Amino acid sequence: MAEQRFKKHGKKRNLLQPFLLLLIVALLAAAGFGSLTLFERGTPVITMDEIPEYIGANTTLDLTITDTKSGIRNIYMTINQGTQKKEVLHTDYPRQGYMGKVGPAEIKEKQLIDIKKLGLKDGPAEIVFEVRDYSLWGLFQGNLTRIAKNITIDTKAPKINLLHATRYLRQGGAGIVIYQTTEDALQHGVQINGNFHPGFPLNDGREHTYIAFIALPYDATAIVDAKITAEDLAGNKAAIGFSSTYKKANQKHDDINISDGFLSAKIPEFEEHYPEMKGDMIEKYLYTNRDLRDINNKKIHDLCKKPSPERLWKGTFLRMPGSPRAGFADHRTYFYNGQPIDEQVHLGVDIASTQRADVRAAEAGKVVFTGYNGIYGEMVMLDHGQGVFSLYSHLSQINVTMDTQVDQNTVLGLTGTTGMAGGDHLHFSMLINGIFVNPVEWWDPHWIAVTIDGPVAGSKFN
Repeated sequence: MAEQRFKKHGKKRNLLQPFLLLLIVALLAAAGFGSLTLFERGTPVITMDEIPEYIGANTTLDLTITDTKSGIRNIYMTINQGTQKKEVLHTDYPRQGYMGKVGPAEIKEKQLIDIKKLGLKDGPAEIVFEVRDYSLWGLFQGNLTRIAKNITIDTKAPKINLLHATRYLRQGGAGIVIYQTTEDALQHGVQINGNFHPGFPLNDGREHTYIAFIALPYDATAIVDAKITAEDLAGNKAAIGFSSTYKKANQKHDDINISDGFLSAKIPEFEEHYPEMKGDMIEKYLYTNRDLRDINNKKIHDLCKKPSPERLWKGTFLRMPGSPRAGFADHRTYFYNGQPIDEQVHLGVDIASTQRADVRAAEAGKVVFTGYNGIYGEMVMLDHGQGVFSLYSHLSQINVTMDTQVDQNTVLGLTGTTGMAGGDHLHFSMLINGIFVNPVEWWDPHWIAVTIDGPVAGSKFN
């Protein structure tokens, strides 16, 4: 009887053992999962473009903080200077649960640092970022990410001293501004009529002395907002105004007749380079003369964005021998079958000589473009340094290669009829920081002496 009871209890124990084993495994798995999640050791990530070496009077930092496991618990930022510890940012994020991600996974902060409000002084300091997550690791304090960097507080804006500004500026004309700053500025130059003209070192032995070549567009109706600006490494900005007198230029108006023969001769060339053109001959012509012209001019403007910081030329720019065929800023009305179909402005000077005449560099410079550019056809562009560029187009042949340094009078190529050219000629343009200007000024030795070289020499005595 006792033996039967023992057998029954033994059967029950045998049946319970698998369930007990499964329960223990489940509890251990739960404990392991809990420890992996509650005590996870992945640290938060702080992302920013760069911690600046200099902090100005008002500096804004763009921060992105991420923690994809337990989530962000708090963010803390301080600036320490001597015995002072100034809190810039302190944000705690409430717990949203107890398992998994219980804090925000990502926080974006645009934090302004107001030095005056913090009561800090110019000089060395330390900036510290600390972020904790909601892990229970580290005696329940969470994982910590800490970034510290030595910085320099600089709240004083650079001072600007005007030495010279061109007195008269014509529509489509150029000039210079010479100025000094009290320190090396990160970015500086001249703002005029909404266009920025960067300054470059004069390199004549004077420290922090700069020249900016400036220009008025051909369609400017006044000189507005003329000022020199400077921004230092800490982001402190300064500006001073200057005065130049606006001069209206005489601009010619031309009527140009477009014939079927011209269309038949030119449109196939553009179709070859721009197969996306659609429509009949007139529609393709208008696309070329309007839309493609804008695209080509933008490309030219973009080529002027990174000029050589050194002045590569000296003296007067050379004019190609030949007869003038069109002037700078000529306003053109185009007619087809007696009806006006378009209006454009000619941004250069056309010079006709013999067919396939030598095209020579007007001054020393660096070749920054060779190739086909729409209405300009085969084209060469030279960078003469400090924002001054020259352009040679409608060429039948190009003799130079990219990035080559050329001397004044170097043969760049031969005249031709490529692009929007009805006959063999050179289209020559001058540009200042991407703005087309009148080449006639640059061919005039008196203008060069009075506008550029004389003021540069005279500024040494200001």
